[in-house]
Amino acid sequence: MTARQRILVVDDEPQICDVVELYLRREGFEVETANDGEAALKTVEHNPPDLIVLDLMMPKISGLEVTRLVHDRFNIPIIMLTSRGEQADKIAGLETGADDYVVKPFSPKELAVRVKAVLRRAGAQSADETKSAVIQMGDLSVDATTRLVTVKGQPVTLTVKEFDLLWFLASHPGQVFSRDQLLDQVWGYDFYGDSGTVTVLVRRLREKIEADPANPQYLLTVWGVGYKFARTFELIPGLHSE
Repeated sequence: MTARQRILVVDDEPQICDVVELYLRREGFEVETANDGEAALKTVEHNPPDLIVLDLMMPKISGLEVTRLVHDRFNIPIIMLTSRGEQADKIAGLETGADDYVVKPFSPKELAVRVKAVLRRAGAQSADETKSAVIQMGDLSVDATTRLVTVKGQPVTLTVKEFDLLWFLASHPGQVFSRDQLLDQVWGYDFYGDSGTVTVLVRRLREKIEADPANPQYLLTVWGVGYKFARTFELIPGLHSE
């Protein structure tokens, strides 16, 4: 972990902001707080942090909307913090691009560990991407340095997690990964998620990059196992969308 990385903590409950700030400062982070989504966006615009701890339910602008707006312009890891534990909320947050999800009540010490892990993973991923910057197959181009994806030369807008999932699969062409393996590789460490999250993201990616999402040529389903990125530009019978 790089010393003095900046964390933005966003929650409409001042007591939560105070407790999280205290623990993160003890771990060597600089911490800034905001009490609503509007204030959070102003802070990010003025001085982008290294990571955001973000409450889902807030006044003015929701955590989900803040995540969307941040990821439109910045590559900043986000840990969602909320009292709502329903699976649908978790999937919605992860689809939007959150890197992790912590349900209230939570342990501040555990949150600090997760912050470190997400930052570590983000740093390692950036280093790996720099080694091999561009993957080109057919009409699809994936540039890890700029995180730009194009189809037939036209840019495609992806969420952070959509890009991360696409890059991971494209970096291992022909290799089959289960949904649990993809959760581990893309979300990492001890994330406890629903493998259905991967299915949803694959479906969304196909809608954005495939000419015919029902008969994909890049992101292929291996029935009973998981997914793979085509080794060459191919359409294999029996490896269609789920």
